[in-house]
Amino acid sequence: MVDSALWISTLTAGTAVMASWVTSRGTARAAQIQAATAERMQRSVHVSEARRAAYVSLIEQAHKMAELYWAVSDIHASGGSRAEQVPALKEIRVGLREAYSRLRHCIWVISLEGPDDVAEAAETLRLATRPPYRVLDEAIADDPNALTAFDQYYDPFWQSLLTFVATARVAVHNL
Repeated sequence: MVDSALWISTLTAGTAVMASWVTSRGTARAAQIQAATAERMQRSVHVSEARRAAYVSLIEQAHKMAELYWAVSDIHASGGSRAEQVPALKEIRVGLREAYSRLRHCIWVISLEGPDDVAEAAETLRLATRPPYRVLDEAIADDPNALTAFDQYYDPFWQSLLTFVATARVAVHNL
């Protein structure tokens, strides 16, 4: 009887040790999975926040440029003399240069943050700033028809901004 009691107690102890080992392995694996999941989630949130901030910065900067473009149209619509218009146009050109510099910085950040389709839309927006700026330079350089042509270049700029916003929205929601 003593031999069978010893045998049963050894078997019970062995089973308890084995069950404890299996449980600890399962718990450790579950902890690893949970940590990996939390890390992926944290990275996803970080990427999403970084992208969203970059996209918002570009949109804000594009709006500042749009306001300057509207000011050019307002100057043209005012019908003032060339002597009155040129200093105001030169002031706007300085503002556009500063705004373009910040816009370009935003585009570089977006190129880094991605994804590629959003970076391409941002680059298209940047390229859409060229024609209005060239026409503004022509107006300052005494081309009498330049300001009349200016408004036709505003719409492609605005459309490229709307395209960027739509592309960025999809990218943010698909993260």
